Amino acid sequence: MKYAILGAGAMGLRFGVLLQQAGYPVDFVDTWKPQVGTIRKQHGVYISRDGKGRHLVKVNIYSPEEYQDHPDIVMFEPKQMGLDEMLKRCKHFFNDKQYAITFMNGMGHIPKIDKYFDKSHVIGGTAMIATVLNKAGDDNFIGKPGSGSCHICKQDGKPGKVTKELIKEFQKANLNPHYTTNFIGMFLNKLLLNSVGNTLCTAFQCNMGQFISSPASKPLSISLINEAYDVCERAGIHLLNDRQTEWQNMYHAAKYAMPEHYPSMCQDMFKNRPTEVDYINGYIYRLGLKYHYVAHNQKMAIDLVHLAESLHKIKK
Repeated sequence: MKYAILGAGAMGLRFGVLLQQAGYPVDFVDTWKPQVGTIRKQHGVYISRDGKGRHLVKVNIYSPEEYQDHPDIVMFEPKQMGLDEMLKRCKHFFNDKQYAITFMNGMGHIPKIDKYFDKSHVIGGTAMIATVLNKAGDDNFIGKPGSGSCHICKQDGKPGKVTKELIKEFQKANLNPHYTTNFIGMFLNKLLLNSVGNTLCTAFQCNMGQFISSPASKPLSISLINEAYDVCERAGIHLLNDRQTEWQNMYHAAKYAMPEHYPSMCQDMFKNRPTEVDYINGYIYRLGLKYHYVAHNQKMAIDLVHLAESLHKIKK
């Protein structure tokens, strides 16, 4: 199948380059002019792995208005705050035969995508894959080839021919897909991981390994995890993992899988971009309020990140 990756950032490039290397046609569409201009000027994107082996990979990239093709799969990978603009500027090449898939962090994107694609053609996904965009046109894949994995679930819970074909192609691209039938639970489990590691590393401007090496990391993490599970139970949301497994996954990711990694939220702050904390911890906090539960730890985490953002700008 042919793919259009909407949002050629760190993760968009990783998915697209791996699919392209597996033999599938891929186009990239981005609204960030420096990214489009740089990749065109250097005739591709520079890819390294764990900071080594930097090499140029030829790719096709367009601004939304320039792109006129009709891909089979439209993959959404912008930041949450950029999705509305991306949808509006790309709607001219959407059609009712296409399938939309997204691995965006946070929550709030699915209802927006549903306005442009039938729910039977919308596939959600979460990824345990770390990548760093060093600068425009330069992406660093974290982890050995074949490392990382992703979960996929069709919104209507009915995986058909296209979904099964997509999973096969993702397997060939070494993206290690796993299909689940729990659409909302899949998103919330990843959201919970991000609400701990992403948020606390950003608040204290440290990488995953530095965070997990502190004795304070466990009680801080467990307090956020437990509170999030309390919210989900009140909302009637069944998660893929139990509380203990969620902490163990968090610990393993920080301690062994990606100790040198600065989460995407932290990367955004370092580059003076808005963070997605209001779409991650903020979602949990607002969901709690809906069910008359005040998630005080989530609110404090949100405030700590916004404080860190303000202090970082002052230092600059």
